[in-house]
Amino acid sequence: ERRERKRKLSKEMAEKASKELEKMQLKEKADEKYKEWLQKKRAEEAEKKKKEKEKEKERAAELQEKRTRSEKIFKEWLQNSRNKPQLALNGYGFPHGKSTGLY
Repeated sequence: ERRERKRKLSKEMAEKASKELEKMQLKEKADEKYKEWLQKKRAEEAEKKKKEKEKEKERAAELQEKRTRSEKIFKEWLQNSRNKPQLALNGYGFPHGKSTGLY
């Protein structure tokens, strides 16, 4: 009877130990998968930030190009407007050659 009890006890202990070992292995596996997932997520975030920075640089470059183009066009317009002849006034009651409503 003692031997049988010892055998049962040792069998239970072995089962407990194997269960504990299994639990530890599962936990280690889960931790490893979590670390891989976290690393992947961080890499995706870094890539996303990099793309956003590139887009922002492109927008800034386009805006700068647009400004320089508009400044150039404005300067050309200013230069051309100086060269245009002034309209001569046509006399009293007829500004710009049109009647003001008087007969």
